[in-house]
Amino acid sequence: MEKSVHKENPRKQSIQVGLVHNMNSTAGKVVASCISMALSDFYGAYSNYRTRLSLHIKDPKDDVVDAASAVLDLMENEEVHAILGPEWSLQAKFVIDLGVKVQVPIISFSATSPSLSPTRSHYFVRTAYDDSSQVGALAAVVQAYGWREITLVYEDTDYGNGLVPYLIDALQEVDARISYRSVIPPSAYDVDIVKELNKLLTKQTRVFLVHMTAVIGSRFFILARNAGVMSEEFAWIVTDGLSSLLDPVSSKALDSMQGVLGVRPHIPRSESRSDFEERWRKLYAKRNSHDEIADLTLFGLWAYDTVTALALAGEMAWEPVKSRYLKPNTSRNNLNFSSIGISEMGPKLLDNILSIDFQGLSGEFNLPNGQLEPIAFEIFNVVGQSEKIIGYWTSAQGLSPELNSSRKKDYTASANDLKAPIWPGNTLKPPKGWVMPISGKKLKIGVPKKDGFSEFFKIEWDPHTGVPSYSGFAYEMFLAVLEALPFAIPHRYVPYVNETRQSNGTYDDMLYQIKLQEFDAVVGDTTIVANRSSYVDFTLPYSESGVAMIVTIKDDERRNMWIFLKPLSWNLWLTTGLALISTGFVVWLLEHRTNEEFRGHRSQQIGLILWFSFSTLVFAHREKIASNLTRLVLTVWVFVVLILTQSYTASLSSFLTVQRLTPKFVDVQDLVRNHLYVGYQKGSFVRGLLVRQLNFEESRLIPYGSPEEYHDALSKGSGNGGVAAIFDELPFIKIFLARYCNKYKMVGPTYKTDGFGFAFPLRSPLVSYISRAILNVTQDKSKMDTIEGRYFRSQSLCQDQDATIYSDNLSLSVYSFGGLFIITGIVSVSSVLIYVVSFFYSHWPSSSTIRPSDRSLWSKFMETTNNFFREHGLYGCLERNRPMIVPTSNFQSTEASPNQDVELIARTRNERERPVLIIHV
Repeated sequence: MEKSVHKENPRKQSIQVGLVHNMNSTAGKVVASCISMALSDFYGAYSNYRTRLSLHIKDPKDDVVDAASAVLDLMENEEVHAILGPEWSLQAKFVIDLGVKVQVPIISFSATSPSLSPTRSHYFVRTAYDDSSQVGALAAVVQAYGWREITLVYEDTDYGNGLVPYLIDALQEVDARISYRSVIPPSAYDVDIVKELNKLLTKQTRVFLVHMTAVIGSRFFILARNAGVMSEEFAWIVTDGLSSLLDPVSSKALDSMQGVLGVRPHIPRSESRSDFEERWRKLYAKRNSHDEIADLTLFGLWAYDTVTALALAGEMAWEPVKSRYLKPNTSRNNLNFSSIGISEMGPKLLDNILSIDFQGLSGEFNLPNGQLEPIAFEIFNVVGQSEKIIGYWTSAQGLSPELNSSRKKDYTASANDLKAPIWPGNTLKPPKGWVMPISGKKLKIGVPKKDGFSEFFKIEWDPHTGVPSYSGFAYEMFLAVLEALPFAIPHRYVPYVNETRQSNGTYDDMLYQIKLQEFDAVVGDTTIVANRSSYVDFTLPYSESGVAMIVTIKDDERRNMWIFLKPLSWNLWLTTGLALISTGFVVWLLEHRTNEEFRGHRSQQIGLILWFSFSTLVFAHREKIASNLTRLVLTVWVFVVLILTQSYTASLSSFLTVQRLTPKFVDVQDLVRNHLYVGYQKGSFVRGLLVRQLNFEESRLIPYGSPEEYHDALSKGSGNGGVAAIFDELPFIKIFLARYCNKYKMVGPTYKTDGFGFAFPLRSPLVSYISRAILNVTQDKSKMDTIEGRYFRSQSLCQDQDATIYSDNLSLSVYSFGGLFIITGIVSVSSVLIYVVSFFYSHWPSSSTIRPSDRSLWSKFMETTNNFFREHGLYGCLERNRPMIVPTSNFQSTEASPNQDVELIARTRNERERPVLIIHV
């Protein structure tokens, strides 16, 4: 069907333009009235323009082939220089290639599918928003309410399918995903839609994102309400295709959409738009007096602005000689499109419309990339028969309750960024986004079968009924967590066992069953490690853990007869002995000349040196001290002796009173280098840690399943069919040590792990709720004490071994007392130097007492040195047999009594053990 909406003015030049649109639909009638008003308004305002648009309308209904045929007819018979339309994206796909061949721009104000790209097809111009421009706003809404999984419901058309890849990418950026896709064919019957709705009820996800046009979307929501999926715990989000701004749904459908959230483009209000809407209502009512009053849509505004821009571009591009097609010299052939010719005005018309920038009814009209770019999106909430605006979204500021609020670009959306909406079921409480399926099965929870360490998880089968019962710390923790949840989780336990009710594999194998969808979760003493997180999601840990080594302890050192030597290391013993002897020698040197108690036979003096030194250890020395320098040396030395004796006494007391549990091995690398056998718990991840991280040979690893097996293996040792050490996690080690007190020790470093947690499928929404419940339980001390006391009470009966774990090197070393030895050494050396200098000063020979030939400085020094050695008896035996000449000047006075002189001579002879020759001077 073809008709013209604008009569040609014979005095004006006509530009032939085609319009391909369904004119019998409500949307078509709205578009037709807007286009008619655009032409009247534009040429009424610019009557002096020399050009006029002459529209040739083709109505292809909704058929793709008819649309292509209509465009071909307009190009061939009307020689149009531009095509407005077609209405649908799928129709536009066929038409765009025709536009490229004939060089006629295809200008669409309603083909919004992102599969059509103006950058890929130069002659395609979209005077509308790309559907993919709204995915950022949709993802922000999902992020604001913390939803992790979304069910996407869309129609199986080019319009519906085109948005899917963009939605997937946008949701991934906010850590959400599409868990299920519900595809509704346009030709689906009501029974087909109801069947799909019932299928959605069996899913866990309760957040639905709907991308449909109003035709099928109205039917869908009416049926959804009847199916009971528009109640509490359900969240519905619609794209702009179901907003009243683009494609209004019926009032009945709007009643079924109560509580739905949606996004739509933000169109700023203006006086010109308000005036236009008033005039448009009158014109539409006049043209369609028998129809129901329709609403002005955004497509109508875009149509108005598009015709305005095209009229302006036509005026700019008009050239009389280029108003026709260039026809090739070929015969007519239905299969040869090149016979239609090429529009001379089309390329220039395209360039002009792409460069136009003006303020239209829908906002700023500007086509930087061949299409309109949105300023912002409105977030609306369907309440009653209206769409209530609860916030806005822009790419620069994200979500905000008001459009012009200032905010940093990098932020995380939250529900506080929007006004409180009313949700389905007329509630203000936001849906959590998932529930246990109404028609689904119970949650299948895999549990481990353990041969030992039943304190953590234990399965017992009733001998008569064969029904399993469960107990253990992990089981009790899970029950406490379920009680802390704000909702119930129907579940059943499935033991991971074979036909003989033995464990069916390792813990890694059991966790992998979640990925294989054999289990919906795993509850037990499962450790959170990195490699497992690649195929399951763990909750927060409910128990701390780590991997350590336990070894056998040596015999008690208190039974060692040489234990009294243990408090001090060998280097400290040696240093102390040297310090004793050197201090005794310094005291003897300082006291020998003036103190008779330090004189006598050589052997007596050596014994005196040793005796005096060692007697200071117990402060038993009786010799009188005459020199102040000696007193200084002894003051410092007695302080050193006090510190040493007190430290020795304390250390020895510790060795004799505190039980020493010395391990046979403390270094893991000793086990590796010596190729010793080590054990680990059967089925545990510890085997992989020993091989990959600690470099143990696999042939040296032996699995065990219970504390009794641990004890037996460690008792035998590595060379007798047992092991030298056991590697296991801390909770199991504590249970083992509680049973075998003072026989084994935990030594070496602790290899950190994240503890025990419950496992769920990747991206399961249950993980966050279970984790929060775990925090509530673990922070409740009374509840934790009750659970732990039920299974780990025996640990309190065993002595805490942390107080008895010592390294082998517990003796005091010389480094600990280095400062004391340095101080006493400095004081001793300084005192000796002062004493020697004082002796040289007082015994320096005068010139009158020596021969003239021996008056040199060196001779005086040697003479004084000889006197020093003679005075202290430091010459050898031969020197003692030589007579000693003693000048009378050494006596007390020349008038001394004979008895005094004889006494001095005798004492001098006794000291030197040499003959004395007295010469009067």
